[in-house]
Amino acid sequence: MPHTAAPGTRPGAAASLAERLARSAAVRDSPGLPTEDVVPWLARERRDGGFAVSRIPFAELDQWSFHEETGNLVHRSGRFFTVEGLRVTGEDWPAGGFTQPIISQPEHGILGILVREFDGVPHLLMQAKMEPGNTGLVQLGPTVQATRSNYTRVHRGGGTRYLEHFTGPGRGRVLVDTLQSEQGDSFLHKRNRNMAVEVFEDVAVGRGHRWMTLGQVHTLMGLDHVVNMDVRTVLACLPLGPGTTPADGPTVPRADPFQEALTRSLGPGAPVRHDELELLTWLTDLRTGTSRSARLIPLSALAGWRRSEDAISEPSGRCHRVIAVSVSAGTREVTHWTQPMLEFPGQGVAAFVVRRIDGVLHVLVRGKAQPGLRDGIELAPTVSCVSRDWRALPPGERPPLLDHVLGADPARIRFDAVLPEEGGRFYRRDNRYLVVEAGEDFPVAEPDTMRWVTVRQLKRLLRYGTYVSVEARTLISCLQSLWEGVR
Repeated sequence: MPHTAAPGTRPGAAASLAERLARSAAVRDSPGLPTEDVVPWLARERRDGGFAVSRIPFAELDQWSFHEETGNLVHRSGRFFTVEGLRVTGEDWPAGGFTQPIISQPEHGILGILVREFDGVPHLLMQAKMEPGNTGLVQLGPTVQATRSNYTRVHRGGGTRYLEHFTGPGRGRVLVDTLQSEQGDSFLHKRNRNMAVEVFEDVAVGRGHRWMTLGQVHTLMGLDHVVNMDVRTVLACLPLGPGTTPADGPTVPRADPFQEALTRSLGPGAPVRHDELELLTWLTDLRTGTSRSARLIPLSALAGWRRSEDAISEPSGRCHRVIAVSVSAGTREVTHWTQPMLEFPGQGVAAFVVRRIDGVLHVLVRGKAQPGLRDGIELAPTVSCVSRDWRALPPGERPPLLDHVLGADPARIRFDAVLPEEGGRFYRRDNRYLVVEAGEDFPVAEPDTMRWVTVRQLKRLLRYGTYVSVEARTLISCLQSLWEGVR
């Protein structure tokens, strides 16, 4: 590798972590692995990995079975996860509530990215990660992406590479470490540990891993089906911005008004419409202002759902369903297994509407309820229509501003890509992610369930965990990918 770094040396203290990462964000190519070579590299890993995924009937599941009394789908070990029923009632939902299948996985996984500085530029160790539900099977993943059951080797397979850098006393310098929620429409109270750890010694780079700059990953974010969800959520948690004091700023003037507004939104000292305490109080009011209940019930007790030989579904076809797959994966810790998965009907949409207010880019976030969230409501995208196919929704069920973002002038669409969701539990689940800049005629007035916030405010809330939804974290990463960084 052409990069150089003195073994064991640490970067100088003069630059903050945010400024160092801003330098990495500005480097959109690398001699070690040109950005244009990443997609072909993923294709080679896919071709050479011995990967295959096929749908199977439930009767062909190995080590998985339906519990005699509850009908829940459970693993013989009692680990990994279970598929159970959920009964949802409350003021946030239609009268009478509803029932649905839900994944219960009461353990925390690790989503971790190793960071190392080469030639004065921080690089990220990225992985060509295969998951059975991925569109295209292999996508760009973090250094480590593993459930606790996997990295403690319940499957009796191989160990998780690079795990030692994220656990125990010998790990490197922790840059980010926070528990974040996952999809509240399909997981019950699931959280993963989002980590970034800096190392100062040589790390052997094995097959399926490559060093990349943050700018390279940002460039790849604009391509469909390339950067997986676990990378995006960790990147959203990174402290990225132009400086650490109000006097700091980019080293070059920005002629693009959008770039200038985004730079100010990422940086400190910019005027905001609501301070952090006001935002937290507003969100707490939403969380406590209505009654809601989500409780587990037997999977066999789901009202209106039917179990066939190869699926558990409801008649309308508008909700997700439970299926089973058989997986071959020559480069995974276990080379063959079967498992249940959730399959969703069509493509969803998640969008941020952004607007320049006092020269600072603000994001319109929504306090959105999802039945599987630990606290009921988190800050979500302006438009979040990800549980059902938006094209099948009748007019009365279409979310506010959905038609606004789908019908936006192309000149105002700052980001638009189809990005994959978690491929370990969802079968080819993708959402279209959009960042749409509103014009001066878009109202600044806020509905009760929405607030204008800066990107920096959202990123500060990420330090605490379970305040910002997984879809909103993806869109934070999308916004970051538009920033030119500091050169």
